[in-house]
Amino acid sequence: DVQLQAYGGGLAHPGYSLRLSCTASGFSFDAYDMTWVRQAPGKEPEWVSSINSGGGSAYYANSVQGRLTVSRDNGKNTLYLQMNSLKPDDTALYYCARTTDWGAYDYWGQGTLVTVSS
Repeated sequence: DVQLQAYGGGLAHPGYSLRLSCTASGFSFDAYDMTWVRQAPGKEPEWVSSINSGGGSAYYANSVQGRLTVSRDNGKNTLYLQMNSLKPDDTALYYCARTTDWGAYDYWGQGTLVTVSS
């Protein structure tokens, strides 16, 4: 079975950093693009970042560009999201998602909560 397990969320002060991880199992991790999506309380899900299967290309939402960095370690079947200079607007549940060739998210992790507050 395909499984995605996101973790690393928590409470951080504005300006601080967090690193999210997402471990994958049940499929060939290095064959798939991966995506981070977040959902703030009371809001629609928002695409955050995607990375291609080899890790050589990454894409970011304007709201996180320059502060968040996506990466992956295919040897460890793990996706990362380094979050720097956190803002209160970054408060959300963060999900990792397997991304198909046509850009759909066919499997999701359970989400990890990031709360940015002073």
